Amino acid sequence: MANGVFHTGYGIKIELTHADLGHPDRPELLKETTQPIDQRDRELLECLEHHKRGVCKAEDEDRSPWMAIRRRTVDGRTTLIAAHLPVRQRPTAEESDKRKAMKERLARAADRHGLTAEVEARSTDGRVRNDVLVTGHAERIGWEAQYSPITASTVRRRSQAAADLGILPLWGTNSDRAALINRAPWARVDDFSWKDIASPRTMLVRGGVRHLQSWKCSRTAERTCPANGTICGQFHAHWELPALCLPQRPHTEVDQLVVTSADGEHVPMRIPSQRDPRSVTRVWVPADDSANQEPEAPDGELTFTEEALDSVCRYGEENKVFNDRRTRRDTADAAGLHTFSEVPPRLFKIPQPREQSLDVTPQQRQEAAVLYGCDAWLIGPCAGCGAAIHRYGPGSAHASRTCRARVSRRGRT
Repeated sequence: MANGVFHTGYGIKIELTHADLGHPDRPELLKETTQPIDQRDRELLECLEHHKRGVCKAEDEDRSPWMAIRRRTVDGRTTLIAAHLPVRQRPTAEESDKRKAMKERLARAADRHGLTAEVEARSTDGRVRNDVLVTGHAERIGWEAQYSPITASTVRRRSQAAADLGILPLWGTNSDRAALINRAPWARVDDFSWKDIASPRTMLVRGGVRHLQSWKCSRTAERTCPANGTICGQFHAHWELPALCLPQRPHTEVDQLVVTSADGEHVPMRIPSQRDPRSVTRVWVPADDSANQEPEAPDGELTFTEEALDSVCRYGEENKVFNDRRTRRDTADAAGLHTFSEVPPRLFKIPQPREQSLDVTPQQRQEAAVLYGCDAWLIGPCAGCGAAIHRYGPGSAHASRTCRARVSRRGRT
């Protein structure tokens, strides 16, 4: 990762490993250089090697010499790094046709089920635009029909802008390598032609929807132990694709997700990786399965290592956040496997016995304690009338002597 960039506006080198960026006379420099790309000059920050030699390695890989400053957290330490921006790409005619057909299909599905749909909806300040804004009984869903390449940073920025206005983003893609996957709520569909998208044929959600699976690891279990392949006797829970559920669940259709997401029947969920809690998978799950939501992990405090400025282009050593043509992104650790020695009530929604509220005044406690010759803490409410009784005493009498309830030795009527 590059630890410095060249600021074309000021004509200075910025050192990202120093708290003052190498320029103590410019206290606003960090704020200026970390602005969203659409709020500053795209060519404001330049690769140091490109500035020095006029060329850098990134340009051989369809990347631009222009840079953006990002936060990166590794082993709990958050630092600043510089990453190459992608070469601007315009959607092809085919991609544009697919996007147009998908927008029309989403709007038709919403209208058919009595929901409000706005195509190319823009906020009053013009900063948020949704391909289709669907308003349901529970949520406003901002659908994005994304058929062309897009960067992860753009997805995060636009999703946050929508969320700030109370709009829940939902990015639709036909690629299992799209950078938007797991960067925001998403759904993947098959790569149909625009004519098929516009037709009444069924479109299934192939990725982005999961169902909760839970079972006890025993000899009679239909699933094998995910921990060691044998029988551990513990309880397991994870999120699974519909086809792999037991019993098998039907796939969610795109037209169906338009309605269920807006009505709150499907909700977005973040599932932390069991190997790295900072890595998450984002999926849509049935609302009844969503009791185990995890909180967003906050950014860590910045660490500055005071390393020497490195002017060599480090492209290829950095994690690509643009659409990657080699690695599938929707096969991440979405299972979110958990293993328990006993059933966790919050996950399996087993109703817990509610403790009986103690509707006994201190005076009643004292009177009952004197009557039964016991300590005041042994006094509890009568199940019949609520008056004070000796919880562990025998017989039928209690302090008020007005209730006909009979009390056993364990205090039950």
